[in-house]
Amino acid sequence: MSGNTVTHQHSTSCTPSRAARELGLRRGEFDLAVNLGCIRTVPDEGGGGLRVTRTEIDRLRAEDGFPEALKKRVEAVGTKEAAELLEVSLGRFTRLARLGAVVPVKFYLNRYRAVVWLYLAEEVRRFAADESNAPWLSGRTPSGLREQLAEGLDLRPRNWRQRNLGFLRRQAGDHPWAYAAAVASQLDAVQVAEIVQDPYERAHLNRFRPRPPAHGAPGSPAADLAKSLTMAEDPDEIGWLRTDLAQAVRVARTLQPAPRPTLRPRPPEAREQTHPAPPTAVAVEHNPPVPEEPARSRGLLGWLRRASA
Repeated sequence: MSGNTVTHQHSTSCTPSRAARELGLRRGEFDLAVNLGCIRTVPDEGGGGLRVTRTEIDRLRAEDGFPEALKKRVEAVGTKEAAELLEVSLGRFTRLARLGAVVPVKFYLNRYRAVVWLYLAEEVRRFAADESNAPWLSGRTPSGLREQLAEGLDLRPRNWRQRNLGFLRRQAGDHPWAYAAAVASQLDAVQVAEIVQDPYERAHLNRFRPRPPAHGAPGSPAADLAKSLTMAEDPDEIGWLRTDLAQAVRVARTLQPAPRPTLRPRPPEAREQTHPAPPTAVAVEHNPPVPEEPARSRGLLGWLRRASA
């Protein structure tokens, strides 16, 4: 039955790569569209990840302005392009992003292992069109904010983590443990172990833990840097993530307890079986034989005795 179900699902849905081609998107654009909720996906019952139904592809292709409208919704720009959209200098836009006025949507590492933040072009345009943001685009930055920037304030990693957590929660859907694992993905193993002390629950949670963004080979400096950006840093950020994880695990425990090994009782004959007593040691008297004198020696001694007599 399950084999028929998987076969039927594959005939009415396609892989992300195939869906991206049919929608005229690059794979990075497709992944971002899924994260933003622009493209609805379904889990692959065969364990192969996510799939996109033919109905969803037909719906997107039937939208007005396809495919340009879809590509515009997922257009991501770097600092230079974003500054041009806002008509400000690179330095001003960087300050805006560090202060949290504009939130990154993704990042990548260049060949020098420097973090390059990307922003949704649509959000940057909306920021520029909002008249209440005019003070951010001209004039001097307030002195208090300048001091924080001078001290190294940079909210881009934290704001990206919050946004990415929203993406992961959306992908988790109604699965309680996947939802909890999304929160756990931004805490280190020690923090998670302190919150989820039951080893079976912790192992079940780790089954759904999302992978960090792939940058370089596993264990490489680039991969380690990318992973560090996904982990909470500030004490208050860690605090609310711990609280959120504890609540999510309580809900998951109620709705879907983590699997545990079942202990089978031993059969009666196994419990009543007795082992035979070890054999009693028998003391054996050990008298080593007295070596006899060689025959030739006995004859020589006898001759000597008779001669002396």
